Amino acid sequence: MRFDLKTTGEIANTLAKRLKELRLQKKWKRSTLAERSGVSESSLRRFEQTARISLENFLKLMSALGRLDEMDKLLQPPAVTSIDDLEVRKRKSPKRGSI
Repeated sequence: MRFDLKTTGEIANTLAKRLKELRLQKKWKRSTLAERSGVSESSLRRFEQTARISLENFLKLMSALGRLDEMDKLLQPPAVTSIDDLEVRKRKSPKRGSI
């Protein structure tokens, strides 16, 4: 059984707050980040206030802030810790789930 310590909403709020802090550290107005990212200012405002945004727009904002590399590191396969792990990884991944 898995117990998450934070809800998806809490994590989204944290990300929105951190993105706003990054913007303010650069002394950028919302309009500046919107222009540099290609995300509308209203979408940026909504994200900072409600933590709601599309994944594509979030990635555009991260790119404009020079932090896209952090997103590329998400969801990496777990590190290989044994020969068995390596053999399992060598097998072809299923195209769809079984449950």
